[in-house]
Amino acid sequence: MKVLVTGAAGFIGSHLCEALLRGGCDVTGVDNFDPYYERSAKERNLAAAMEKNSFSFVELDLRDAAATTSLMAQGWDCVVHLAGRGGVRRSIAEPRAYLDVNYGATLNVLEGMREGGAKRLVFASTSSVYGNSPKALFREDDSTDRPVSPYSATKKACEVLCHTYHHLFGLNVYVLRFFTVYGPRQRPDMAIHQFVRAISQRRPIQRFGDGSTHRDYTYVDDIVAGVVQAVHRVDGYEIINIGGAHTTTLADLIQTIERLLGEEARIEQQPVPPGDVFRTEADNAKARRLLDFEPKVGLEEGLRAFIQWYQKEQNL
Repeated sequence: MKVLVTGAAGFIGSHLCEALLRGGCDVTGVDNFDPYYERSAKERNLAAAMEKNSFSFVELDLRDAAATTSLMAQGWDCVVHLAGRGGVRRSIAEPRAYLDVNYGATLNVLEGMREGGAKRLVFASTSSVYGNSPKALFREDDSTDRPVSPYSATKKACEVLCHTYHHLFGLNVYVLRFFTVYGPRQRPDMAIHQFVRAISQRRPIQRFGDGSTHRDYTYVDDIVAGVVQAVHRVDGYEIINIGGAHTTTLADLIQTIERLLGEEARIEQQPVPPGDVFRTEADNAKARRLLDFEPKVGLEEGLRAFIQWYQKEQNL
């Protein structure tokens, strides 16, 4: 199977490339090394895949419509579109960049697939599209028409655009809504990475709110397992939650990290920023039915793996 992975040098993308290669796929990764964080970190992410003969890499900005169309015409059995700009808070400061990188690039991918004849797409969306839903469990048929950040608005717009191309041109699309992914190679701006780094360095951490916000933390290996299944099964148009199916408060997350590090956090409490949601929790019933998905890595086990990776990266 010939698979194209966009955002291949990123956190999830690099893990996905390795998993697809282990499964016998021929994989091409594409990334533009966006300066959101250090290029050197992304190059390290790619190192293992680059050693495989069945992996090739293209440095390309998907905002370049002509280059993207040319790439999409190369006979892919499936395209996995992970590339995009993440980060709720940063999107409030840079909304135009998020519209350009997330929505504009996705339009180019879809147009390139239409023109080049590729028919199967797995698209990475986010639990952020649910906004501040009052429901305990988020289901795919819940309302997502009230996003609370430009980031979530662009992802919702991409979901709708994907459906349009399914309807008009017969593209088969699985939209996967990821729930707070963490693990080795996580972006340095994400909360778990920030907490581990600051506590390890005996610096204060910023806790937004009183610690009662909840997140459905999902280990990267579980996310990747769901994506790999989607690559092989995508048919029609479906939106599918991919989550850890167990919500944890921010206070409990910090306490677990403290215990695993053997260090007490110095907490600076800050107001909850605009755009942050109070709670996320995935209903995975549809993922179980369509992808045989079942998260396997609990939070403590996943945090321990992340800390081990971080300490190795820092030579601690």
